[in-house]
Amino acid sequence: MTLAPRRPQQIPLDLAHRPATSRDDLVPGKSIRPALHLIDTYPDWPAPVVVIVGPRGAGKTHLASAWQEMTGAASLAIAGIAPEALDWAERGPILVDDADRAPIDETGLFHLINAVRSAGTHLLLTASTRPAAWPIDLPDLVSRLRAAAVVEIGAPDDMLLAGVLTKLFSDRQVEVDPAVIQYLVKRMERSLESANDIVERLDAAALARKSRITRALAAEVVGDR
Repeated sequence: MTLAPRRPQQIPLDLAHRPATSRDDLVPGKSIRPALHLIDTYPDWPAPVVVIVGPRGAGKTHLASAWQEMTGAASLAIAGIAPEALDWAERGPILVDDADRAPIDETGLFHLINAVRSAGTHLLLTASTRPAAWPIDLPDLVSRLRAAAVVEIGAPDDMLLAGVLTKLFSDRQVEVDPAVIQYLVKRMERSLESANDIVERLDAAALARKSRITRALAAEVVGDR
């Protein structure tokens, strides 16, 4: 018996979609409204040092990246704040993402905050917990962080997740029925990272099958973990 040749499955090309990090790419939502207001009103901030606090996947890094793009802020790692960073603080704003991730350079952060306050510039920190919960032993640093303004954001709500999913698909020039978007929102992990992952996987699956993104495909992709 002669078997018919199998049709080769299309292998989608990895086009390496870069995450959008500008202010215009931020989707408004109730959970991030206070942080968006902070970004939009810079440099009219309530304090020289501001901490954006929120759970993993809530959009802290995107907000911080948008602010950095708008201001040209220098970016530092909390584990090791070089002495030259004090000179940068005298010339412009500074960003420290994941500031509560140990190990924290306590002495470096203390001197950085002093430099920012002395120069009249700004320091933006992002963290998953409020400064009072950070593993810090240096009393003077604890005191400095108590004076920081804290802006809290929550986990993304349904409206924000739907808006983010719609925008991510649109960025890939993919039209998806609103009913499919709502189906995904009700079943996905409540984080912006999860939204990026779902869009990437659904787009790849649709390209491989040369099909539209339907509810059936969404159910298959979301339910395969």
